[in-house]
Amino acid sequence: MNFELAQCGIGDAADLGADLLVVLVHREFKARNDAVSRLIAGAIKAGDFEPKAGKALQMYRPAGVTASRLLVLGCEEGLARQTRSAIAGAASALKASGVRRVAVCWTGDAGPEQVQAAVAALAEASYVYTTTKSKAEGRLIDRVVLGVTDVAAARGALDHAVATVKGVELAKEWGNRPANHATPTMIARAASALAKLPRIRCEVLGPRQVAKLGMGAFMAVAQGSEEELRFIVLRYDGAPKDVAPTVLVGKGISFDTGGISIKPAPEMDEMKFDMCGAASVLGVFRALGELKPAINVVGLIPTCENMPDGRAVKPGDVVTSMSGQTIEILNTDAEGRLILCDALTYAERFAPRAVVDIATLTGACVIALGGVRSGMFASTDALAAELHAAGEASQDLCWRLPLDDEYAEGLKTNFADMANVAGRAGGAITAAKFLQKYTAKFPWAHLDIAGTAWKSGAAKGATGRPVPLLLAYLLAQPSGTAAPAAAGRKAAPAARRKAA
Repeated sequence: MNFELAQCGIGDAADLGADLLVVLVHREFKARNDAVSRLIAGAIKAGDFEPKAGKALQMYRPAGVTASRLLVLGCEEGLARQTRSAIAGAASALKASGVRRVAVCWTGDAGPEQVQAAVAALAEASYVYTTTKSKAEGRLIDRVVLGVTDVAAARGALDHAVATVKGVELAKEWGNRPANHATPTMIARAASALAKLPRIRCEVLGPRQVAKLGMGAFMAVAQGSEEELRFIVLRYDGAPKDVAPTVLVGKGISFDTGGISIKPAPEMDEMKFDMCGAASVLGVFRALGELKPAINVVGLIPTCENMPDGRAVKPGDVVTSMSGQTIEILNTDAEGRLILCDALTYAERFAPRAVVDIATLTGACVIALGGVRSGMFASTDALAAELHAAGEASQDLCWRLPLDDEYAEGLKTNFADMANVAGRAGGAITAAKFLQKYTAKFPWAHLDIAGTAWKSGAAKGATGRPVPLLLAYLLAQPSGTAAPAAAGRKAAPAARRKAA
């Protein structure tokens, strides 16, 4: 899908050539003497339309308009989130037969934020997964023109939005693929293909190399599967070598049966989405290759299956992680933290500015935050603030949860340095406390995306989150940023700090 900008206000919208003209109507709409304004004013006067959220009116072959269809959407004050919501509500019209060229304009000013929101919403509304369908027809829309009053001011926003869409859709592609079409080996090939983009390098480690590194926790999860594990190291080098990179660590469980602690059969097919953290890292690197920012980024993806065969790790087994710390595996379905902890230890070698891990980690986070905001944990207030701001700016929201030391009490065991699970209470937090034990040497954040990485039911599919959040966070970093003081500083208790 190609996106273009056109110097155009509402007075010129009637001349935009398209199969579908979408007009976002602000609450303060005042009719002018042009074809589109007259049509909108007439509809308002007749009571057929209001410029409120959720209101829409479609017209076929409207008088004086070049486009064969006109879709009028209520957009309140015209804010970015209102733009996105209005377009999202018009998904059926955007997927209609014969709609290949779309034009979009606003009755008021549309700045960079509105342009980004419109691009994201149009891509989301028209997305179609086709990879494993024999006769599927893909996205019908191939060209979108966005009418703005200042093309130069919107150019950078458009470039950012288009790159983000490419990253989101790569993440969706790999999240949506069934496990037999997204094995660790296949995921590694997808990562290697990204090395064709500017400034990106990729290294893939196999079982022997991982064993040599001493990644005992990662290997324990993989040992029950016939599919070999892969450890993927992506590097984007946009700044000088002495500039500290940000490291992204994505959980890549390509299918999660739960292992010996096997999951219930209903909806187990959705465990193909357990590698959406890894998919988001792939998506971010896809976008970085488009935008070529002057920063350094490392992506680490430990990827394997969690299966219950005769070699599988058993509840009560004790393994030694790459850090040397021992872990009693009380529940084999708490496997994501086991592959992540070794990747977090590996991240130390990059002397990172910060490390952010991304994982579909806990059902407890879904209970806490639902599908609106990702759970965010951070070892420093500064890193938490950066991620929260990036989420708000990208409309890919997150919410900070606490890391009080008392939450780690349940991880104590008589048989190892720690257990891999605590009790049911505060499960998302105790999982984060487990990961925190491997992050003393750098500022660290954890994004639990179990509630936001995919949707169930009729809309079942990967969302591509949190690619927009991560990209906004990375691009907000100043070029040449040195690594901050390491991350020994504790996050303030929830009762004493303001909510992020």
